[in-house]
Amino acid sequence: MEGQELPYVLVDCIGGKHGVYEDHVEFLEKHFRLITMKEYLENKKFLSEKIRAVYMWYHKPVINKELLQSLPNLKIVASSGVGIDHLDLNLLSSYGVKLSNTPFVVSTDSADLGVALMLASSRRLVEGHQMAVSPDTEYFPADWLGAELSGATLGIVGMGTIGYKVAERAKAFEMKILYHNRNQRNKEEESAVGAIYCKKIDDLLHQSDFVLLSVNLTPQTHKLIGKRELELMKPTATLINISRGLVVDQDALVEALQNKVIKAAALDVTYPEPLPRDHPLLKLKNVIITPHIGSATKKTRRLMMENMVESIQAGLTGLPIPNEVSL
Repeated sequence: MEGQELPYVLVDCIGGKHGVYEDHVEFLEKHFRLITMKEYLENKKFLSEKIRAVYMWYHKPVINKELLQSLPNLKIVASSGVGIDHLDLNLLSSYGVKLSNTPFVVSTDSADLGVALMLASSRRLVEGHQMAVSPDTEYFPADWLGAELSGATLGIVGMGTIGYKVAERAKAFEMKILYHNRNQRNKEEESAVGAIYCKKIDDLLHQSDFVLLSVNLTPQTHKLIGKRELELMKPTATLINISRGLVVDQDALVEALQNKVIKAAALDVTYPEPLPRDHPLLKLKNVIITPHIGSATKKTRRLMMENMVESIQAGLTGLPIPNEVSL
């Protein structure tokens, strides 16, 4: 694009808690003229006609009707990560704006974290660490026991790319793998990981020692796991959520954990994020919570950024958009 003006791309900010990573800026600025929301609002009259794409990092900047109305030449919104529940797809479609995300690049790290949470919960690693470093510890009790993964039954709810990678890893632990999905995988894929399809989620919940959630948040999966579903699980079972917080009814989960309806939970996602500091989930010893870090490795975040650049470039030149989301 030498000799040509770089495309103007709107970002929320650079650096800080939710901004574009500072070590990504050099790469981005080789391809785009980055405009922060602050710059845009200060010079809206000139920039509104210039901006042709939005680079959405950590769900920022927020895409609403007011913003779309003010950007008449906007062609594409590139959103980082897999989930698109933070976006109004009908609104984007009504303005003729295309959308992309980065679903495949995050799958390996997210699957790794799902297994890490399963291991940490089953072997009580957080409790063990606290015991080992506590100034009050005089000895390690011999009856302080966890649960083994080998030979246990893992139920995966949502056998997409991430769910399937979890199954690949669980196979190495010699786990029995059940899965529930909108569509059954083909026989070759099932055979490769030894997975058994459960058409009804209830069948999976009844049998599983660990239930791992890896679904997109949609109206159909909103509070998919509630009081009824938790009561179907074994009292020795653990719930692992690496999808979205709203896939689980948190009030029902708190009650189930407090009353030993299920044994434990390991959550990379909650609602809201972070939880209020007085939330009961934060006080339970049988819960592990991580700060939504499924894709949080340097390599993956770099690949996400590069994927978004490719999508924006394609969207601005009329080429097929990698990872385009159907609106």
